[in-house]
Amino acid sequence: MILPSPIQAYIDADQQGDGPAPVAAFAPDAIVKDEGRFHVGREAIDAWWHAAKARYQHRIEPLGMTGAGGLTEILAKVTGRFPGSPVTMVFAFRVEQGRIARLEINP
Repeated sequence: MILPSPIQAYIDADQQGDGPAPVAAFAPDAIVKDEGRFHVGREAIDAWWHAAKARYQHRIEPLGMTGAGGLTEILAKVTGRFPGSPVTMVFAFRVEQGRIARLEINP
């Protein structure tokens, strides 16, 4: 499966656990919604990503992709240190000008 470049960069960096790389895929004013909370801007997204990685030690494995209306949804298996692992989740990305403008993560 061929993912849009910024989404692939985010997933690659997340899988490698690479500290600054995941946030580099986001626009400066990007928004992430995860677990009912919003994280706005690269600094907040960086803090969210590091906290989630430390807490859950998760890994994302893309299983499929759909796209329509500027939204790319990735169905992914997420494994880590949390009840029910592994779980299947939907990562809904909006990419604008070559950067992730919005990411919403849903079960």
